[in-house]
Amino acid sequence: MPRRSALRSSAHLVFAAVMTALLAGCGFQLRGAPPVSSALEPLAVDCSSQVPDTLCRALREQLSLGNINLAPVADADYILRLKNFERDRRATAITAQAAAAEYTLRHSVDLEVISADRVPMVATTRLTTSESYRYDETNVLARQREEDTLRQQMDDRLAQQVIFRLAPLTPQRIEAIRTEYQRNEEADASSAGKP
Repeated sequence: MPRRSALRSSAHLVFAAVMTALLAGCGFQLRGAPPVSSALEPLAVDCSSQVPDTLCRALREQLSLGNINLAPVADADYILRLKNFERDRRATAITAQAAAAEYTLRHSVDLEVISADRVPMVATTRLTTSESYRYDETNVLARQREEDTLRQQMDDRLAQQVIFRLAPLTPQRIEAIRTEYQRNEEADASSAGKP
């Protein structure tokens, strides 16, 4: 009888953990995230082919919720590019039987923001998020669903990291970046002309 009680208690604990994880990922769009300046409008989101659609969609949704005017690349004043996406899954704990007991998922992507006239507003920056979960080989289907849910949450977190990178780009900051870029271009041109 105590074994049955322990199993029931364990099942309740797993259920509570899964529900907590699901609720933590719900409705987080822009909660606590700084607003993105309208100075970046119209903004294009350009995802390379290896970037998952779930990440691009999460980013566009967060920008739309922040009332940012999104446009195609050809019509945008600023282009936000996501590229070099990498997904990694590694065993981080092993059972006595040499089977994986815990995995760590890791998602990484490069972000850059350039203006339509090729002035870099945010230099290429690597964003990364990771999450660990226990693996139970006796319940593979449930673990696969849990992993899929974690991957979606990680894409949402990467999208939120992008929002945090865009927040400092106020009109004043954009003007300062442009001025510095032009000053550097002129300095490079004048030094190239000297013997």
